[in-house]
Amino acid sequence: MQIKRHLLHDDAGNQMPFVASPNKRSGGKPRFLIMHYTAGSSAESSITHFTRSSAKASAHLVIGRDGSITQMVAFNQVAWHAGISRWQGISGLNNHSIGIELDNAGELKETSRGWESWFGRIYPDDEVTIAAHKHIGIEAGWHNYTEAQLAAALDVSELLFDHYDLEDILGHDDIAPERKRDPGPAFPMAHFASWLCGRMEDELPLYETTARLNIRQGPGVEFATLREAPLTLGTQLRLELRDASWGYVEVLDSGGEAIATGWVHCDYIRRV
Repeated sequence: MQIKRHLLHDDAGNQMPFVASPNKRSGGKPRFLIMHYTAGSSAESSITHFTRSSAKASAHLVIGRDGSITQMVAFNQVAWHAGISRWQGISGLNNHSIGIELDNAGELKETSRGWESWFGRIYPDDEVTIAAHKHIGIEAGWHNYTEAQLAAALDVSELLFDHYDLEDILGHDDIAPERKRDPGPAFPMAHFASWLCGRMEDELPLYETTARLNIRQGPGVEFATLREAPLTLGTQLRLELRDASWGYVEVLDSGGEAIATGWVHCDYIRRV
């Protein structure tokens, strides 16, 4: 794939399928890639939904379960996929991101009929991951993504990172944790983040703390802190790995030498 004039094209130079959404505006500069699930019954139904002005929502891309990609908003335009959102001191992530919607039913409820979506479809056990969402802590069923879908998502994500020099990949649940659960625990966010961000440079990215910040033994507030006092404002870090909202970091001294490692919450660090 390639990008020409902010539109997807195949390797032969032919434009990929494009279905225009009216829900967009000009301006903005993408810094982040935001992943979503549609929580719908099919890619086609989600695409149709995004073509309605009344939906007041859209995405740059919709990826079907067969790996098919449909573009709905040019990458230099603002799509309405993030809503009320915040990340590392930035509010309104629509203006700062590209949004990808993956055809996926999302969270499923276990009933007497089996794993049931909010719209009533039953899914077999082999299409379901049972896991606790990082913001809930209670196990539930989550519709699996397909291999073809994830492969297409990774390919286009790599292209977007290279073309627009994106800084990070995030979930909707990272930027709107109070109200959103997508893309959910069935999405391999750690793998995507490691692949995309790890290919961008020879050295690990440099970050700094934006507040006094605890460093912990694991990715969550349930893990013990590693220091008696929090890291001070402006402490420099090397980010080695991201796991959703948490990052495994090296803590650097004034000379740039690593003096400790552990987990910190990524809302309170920013890239230098």
